[in-house]
Amino acid sequence: MTISNGITYPNAHTTRVQNPRLRLLNKLRDGEYPLMTFMAIPSVRQAQVVALTGLDGIIIDCEHGHISDDSMHNSVAAISALGVSPIIRIRGPAHDILKRALDTGAHGVMVPQVSTAEEAAAIVASSKFPPQGVRGQGSAFPAIGHGLTTPEYMKSANETIITMIQIETRAGVENVDAIAAVPGVDVVFIGPNDLAQALLGYTPARGDEPEFIEAMDKIVAAAKKHGKWAARMVNNGVTAREGRKKYDTVAMTGDTKAIQNWYMAEIDIAKS
Repeated sequence: MTISNGITYPNAHTTRVQNPRLRLLNKLRDGEYPLMTFMAIPSVRQAQVVALTGLDGIIIDCEHGHISDDSMHNSVAAISALGVSPIIRIRGPAHDILKRALDTGAHGVMVPQVSTAEEAAAIVASSKFPPQGVRGQGSAFPAIGHGLTTPEYMKSANETIITMIQIETRAGVENVDAIAAVPGVDVVFIGPNDLAQALLGYTPARGDEPEFIEAMDKIVAAAKKHGKWAARMVNNGVTAREGRKKYDTVAMTGDTKAIQNWYMAEIDIAKS
């Protein structure tokens, strides 16, 4: 349960709400190791194609992807209509951006480069309706994305929307125990590329550097200590399979890499 202002509330880990549309949440709660990916290309058809691959969640990348507000709304609708959970990675921890993302009907939000517990607490506040937070209500779209009426959505949103916090800075690693302890943080997600950059400088990480491994282990340990789900991005299915031992969910690369990798591999074969 989440304790806020001395009051105990159910959260994504403890909720008894049963909504079959919330595929990612349901699989996380059941310990089924759901799989996600990132989507950076702004297209309803792209969203549908990716959603039909067998993934459980698709992270619509509004931080680095070519995603406008219009594409964000359309992609959420297309993904959720196919029984997959849309998550929006916003571009930064601003209240109005979080509100706009959640008003699409997304099943969760991911916030990059969180470095302090204070930042995490502000993100949680913006993600939840009163009395737990300060999220405003005025749109019919969120309820539609959850297959609910607006009153039903208002009653369940605080305990079913997944709030993902990305740890990918040196300060984030240093403060990860306090960040993971913040009530309402549901997933502690490692951004390995930015984390490696922050710790090692602009050098592509091999993944076996002691400082890098130590930081990853520290993040996972903090998540587990405070009863939060631990997650990370991985490059392929092999790494995703190995991650099952350590993580509760992973995101396998993204749509742009997947398209490029397939073409490059097949072109190499064709030219051989």
